[in-house]
Amino acid sequence: MKKRKDFLSYGKQSIDETDIAAVVETLQSPFLTQGPKVEEFELAVAEYVGAKYAVAFANGTAALHGACFAAGFDKDDEVITTPITFAATSNAVLYCGGTPVFADIDAETYNLDPASVRKNISSRTKAIMPVDFTGQPVDLDAMMEIAQEYKLVVIEDGAHSLGAAYKGRKVGSQAHMTMFSFHPVKPITTGEGGIITTNSEEYYEKLKLFRSHGISKTPYSIEQGDWYYEMTNLGFNYRMNDIQAALGLSQLGKLDGFIERRREIASLYNEKLIDVRGVVIPEQLEDTESGWHLYMIQLDERVLGKSRREVFDEMRAMNIGVHVHYIPVYWHPYYRDLGYENVTCPIAEQWYERALTLPIFPGMTDTDVEDVVESLKHIIHTL
Repeated sequence: MKKRKDFLSYGKQSIDETDIAAVVETLQSPFLTQGPKVEEFELAVAEYVGAKYAVAFANGTAALHGACFAAGFDKDDEVITTPITFAATSNAVLYCGGTPVFADIDAETYNLDPASVRKNISSRTKAIMPVDFTGQPVDLDAMMEIAQEYKLVVIEDGAHSLGAAYKGRKVGSQAHMTMFSFHPVKPITTGEGGIITTNSEEYYEKLKLFRSHGISKTPYSIEQGDWYYEMTNLGFNYRMNDIQAALGLSQLGKLDGFIERRREIASLYNEKLIDVRGVVIPEQLEDTESGWHLYMIQLDERVLGKSRREVFDEMRAMNIGVHVHYIPVYWHPYYRDLGYENVTCPIAEQWYERALTLPIFPGMTDTDVEDVVESLKHIIHTL
């Protein structure tokens, strides 16, 4: 089996001349920041997902921080989330003084398990923060039902799922707040960037305030004159700029095509890997359409007779950019030092030990997919 000449990353942005032209147009305009493009982008994203409002931020982590602020998290509040996510999800809770509580995942979908959420609810629980892991929507009906029963807020971490659908509706309008990320490997990119979509005017106003130093035009400032403004909360400088928004607007017009190609690649992987012994292909929740931000398999070491690490290293040696998403958050040294050393989510931990991310992004060719599959088959049968 020949090694690929070029390295095939697990994910990659897709930028064309129309994207470049959109950015150049903004660079030549009077506004590089705090101009018209950010609001235009917000309106376009809100319309795409079917939400009333959208507030753009400098990055996805800032957007999550803003959502936690808008929800009113405090030092006595607990927020239930998944351990199989990037650390930013639970970090946003810590930023506001709250306490992340890690519930287990569903063995088939890899998403937060509603039954485990229920088991972890306490008198201090303020919110649920599920993650649409790999681009597959979480069971939103179940999460919203729990939230209504216990009067909780649902902040959906949709960093992977822009363009995905839950029961015929685009992700982004069903939770109380939903965050999307625009990092280069995400469904669309603004370089860095994030956004919160919501149907709540109250959250919308708080999010806008938070991202801009907590400063706004109050009735008193309007009375004083156009130059006058007031800081009413301790906010941050988390604004997205017009250059980012211009790229995002151009990318948004290509999103459906990007998602369609991701689904084609996922279908090819499923077709070619379903009968490979020792390889478990991903399941999908009924009535959902994944955005396929990641394509993750599981390796059964008992069947293969070799470790995930061996397969990983050999795939990388073949220039196939496999990856692993994610280390359970509570295993990170910082979280252990916070007192999470005795936390355990057995299903999440078992899943993590077997998980392997295969490359998937819109610019991949069918030949690239074939290279990944043939390299994987060769390695697991010859190591």
